[in-house]
Amino acid sequence: MFLTLVLLRNKIPGHQWIGKHRRPREVTMEMKCKMIKMLEIEAENEYWLSRPYMTREQEYRHNEERRQASTEAIRAARRSNFPEHKYATEHLNHLNVTKKWESS
Repeated sequence: MFLTLVLLRNKIPGHQWIGKHRRPREVTMEMKCKMIKMLEIEAENEYWLSRPYMTREQEYRHNEERRQASTEAIRAARRSNFPEHKYATEHLNHLNVTKKWESS
């Protein structure tokens, strides 16, 4: 029993790259460089996002005209697909083929 524990101590059960007890990956120099590059990009994004282009007063309702125009375009597109109004007489007109009760 002790011999098997000594021999099999460092074994990863099951698939070695997935699961709870998986084999840890070695961190290479390339991986470190990529991570540093990504962190630098993220820091630059945070820098630019922290300095807004417009003030709060300029930003308030700045796109109202464009937004109103787009909603009007959407409404017009919906109206163009809407069928024309019809009365009940137009729907039931096919029943008036012969009027025997009228001509007697």
